[in-house]
Amino acid sequence: MLFMVTEKFLDTAAIRKRFLEKVRMMPHDVRFVESFIALDGATCYQLMTAPDEKALQPWIAKWSDLMEFEITAVLPSAEFWQKFEKIDANSRTIQI
Repeated sequence: MLFMVTEKFLDTAAIRKRFLEKVRMMPHDVRFVESFIALDGATCYQLMTAPDEKALQPWIAKWSDLMEFEITAVLPSAEFWQKFEKIDANSRTIQI
């Protein structure tokens, strides 16, 4: 599964220090895809793959003292839209 992980930084300096010392510390079945940091440096958005959300928990536990997490399961846009048979263009509602 694909997950967008939103991290709200509580202590940016400590996060950087730990990352430089220990890298990401992810379980073997979790894969980092890409990350983006807001211009103010307070939030990081990471795209990751894992078998399920539960697989992310050991990694989150190693960082939860320095940041707050929000996990959202996501799909690539093309894959999402392929699930629908048609879109009613007049009402802008999705018909399944």
